[in-house]
Amino acid sequence: GVMPNYRRFCVPGGTYFFTVNLLQRRPNDLLIRHVDLLRSAVRDVRQRWPFHIDGWVMLPDHLHCIWTLPVGDTDFTTRWRLIKAGFARQLTVTEGRSRVRRVRGERGIWQRRFWEHAVRDERDYAAHMDYLHFNPVKHGYVARVAEWPYSSFGRCVAQGIYPADWGDTGDAAAELEAGERGD
Repeated sequence: GVMPNYRRFCVPGGTYFFTVNLLQRRPNDLLIRHVDLLRSAVRDVRQRWPFHIDGWVMLPDHLHCIWTLPVGDTDFTTRWRLIKAGFARQLTVTEGRSRVRRVRGERGIWQRRFWEHAVRDERDYAAHMDYLHFNPVKHGYVARVAEWPYSSFGRCVAQGIYPADWGDTGDAAAELEAGERGD
């Protein structure tokens, strides 16, 4: 297969891979059903707390992404808190909530914790970019990477990072270690 060509490499100490899960997993298609609300929440947060989106994939019940933060800024926690809250604010309350969440005025949409991994080098960056873009195929949502509309793959193809048929012939078969990705 053809190797992806990353024009933009990671910034050690400033590039992170994330896995963020809904509280209620399968069957739950909340994230893709309300993909526009999530995108607008991300856009709003990026205006005040900038970061570069290297890669992103939205699955029905979880997401993976890679961000590069501005030099000297490691505060991804605030960004995620604001994104999650901004998304939840736009949704009608229909979910069941624990007493603790109700008392705290918290929504029952997201898992509290998220998985984060500081990207170490170019090889680690490539592995995580490939992992997130191949994820919809891994989960059986589509047969080909290019068929999944809720990811940065199309943008990466347009930028010349991936060939359009990437992943079709097992280029993405190399799996990350189970502990490396959060799911």
